[in-house]
Amino acid sequence: MAAPGSGPELGSAPRHVGTAEPPDTGWERLRELWHRDELQQYPEETLNIIKATFSGAVIGWMYGGLPAFQHAKTQYIERSQAEIFQNRLDAVQSAHRAALRGFIRYGWRWSWRIATFVAIFNTVSTGLSVYRNKTTFSHFAAAGAFTGGLFRMHLGLSKMAAGSVLGAAFGIPAGGLLMAVQKLAGESIQEKRLRERRLLHEQKLAEWKARLNVTEADLKEIVSNTQEGTMERDIEKIQELLNLPKNPLPSKDEN
Repeated sequence: MAAPGSGPELGSAPRHVGTAEPPDTGWERLRELWHRDELQQYPEETLNIIKATFSGAVIGWMYGGLPAFQHAKTQYIERSQAEIFQNRLDAVQSAHRAALRGFIRYGWRWSWRIATFVAIFNTVSTGLSVYRNKTTFSHFAAAGAFTGGLFRMHLGLSKMAAGSVLGAAFGIPAGGLLMAVQKLAGESIQEKRLRERRLLHEQKLAEWKARLNVTEADLKEIVSNTQEGTMERDIEKIQELLNLPKNPLPSKDEN
């Protein structure tokens, strides 16, 4: 057994190499979902949530802004029939400014709502899939029901229940579409993440073994050089002792 506080035993991988298998518990997998890996990158599931939220914001802005742009422009033209403008360009610019105000106002109103809905829906569905380490229709139905009920919670229990039903009805086809896309890709997100995790583990393990071999070779060379240098010094000392003048033998009188 190794002494306490000592490094990893020879032949066993150090802690920073990690393991090829994902964590055993769901909470540990959820914790990894919001932390960067060794390459300072977030997991693909987290990036998908961010991308979906941004796409929802853009789609919501277009959905609410474009009709409002046309409607505000038409309303302004109808209300400004009696107004006097300096020229035709002034009238056109005024109509466009009114249309732009409508585009920004109603576009933002739809944008943040759809972005929030998409963010909550994807976070809940992804969290359930990561926690259970599999993807099923029930995850998307539960995420839709939770998000729909949350959006209608301020209107009362009956509206909240209706929002949950509508959210679940939206979540099932959305989940089916996502699972179909993953099936066409040939592997699910969990399978892809496991494959990349094993590949990264193999690379880190090979790098660690290469460094270990280099370290052992360096140690052997140092020991060899040290031993050779010690023998040479011993030989020199012996030669110096042999070259010293002999002491004269004591005389009989001294004895």
